[in-house]
Amino acid sequence: MTSLLLPGSRLVVATHNDGKLREFRELLKPFGLDLTSAGELGLPEPDETGTTFAENARIKAEAAANASGLPALADDSGLAVLALWGAPGIFSARWAGPKKDFSGAMQRIEDELHARGAVEPPQRRAAFIAALCLARPGDECDEVEGFVLGTLVWPPRGTEGFGYDPVFLPEGHDRTFGEMSADEKHGVDWKEGHGLSHRARAFIALAGRCFAEPRL
Repeated sequence: MTSLLLPGSRLVVATHNDGKLREFRELLKPFGLDLTSAGELGLPEPDETGTTFAENARIKAEAAANASGLPALADDSGLAVLALWGAPGIFSARWAGPKKDFSGAMQRIEDELHARGAVEPPQRRAAFIAALCLARPGDECDEVEGFVLGTLVWPPRGTEGFGYDPVFLPEGHDRTFGEMSADEKHGVDWKEGHGLSHRARAFIALAGRCFAEPRL
């Protein structure tokens, strides 16, 4: 049986992405953990050689756990656009280039959709997908996935969140992730056990396996 991470336990968030780290801090707040990140520890970023989100999440989590000697939580996530046959998918961050220019990446998606004549909402369906992996040094990993469906809008709307959030309109909502606060975007209801964002949905599943009861 997996041992639970109790309040005060130290946990490495295996990311060098400040936006992603902020989201994890919000999601992990009710669990009272002592958080640090791979970036703050100066850990190297491993090569993401996996062919799926789950494989890349495991690569990052195991690398951080082995390098730090601490439990490490990693995610690999991205945007999959139906009309682009699932692209950018696991290459979502790479489409933004080394300077993390997501404005350019969003423009590239829009250009490719227009080239395919995908201008009406039903032609612009997409999903955000997140795979989470919690690795402990020398132990088994816990792995889960979550996703949220939506439609891509243009031009981008909102300055909240990060990455492709300003063009993603989640199903059943009239504001993009870029127009939502962190609380709205994740929409976590621990009592009911549901959330809105892909990362929140994956995280709720992982929390049930790996963390003590949240402090609500």
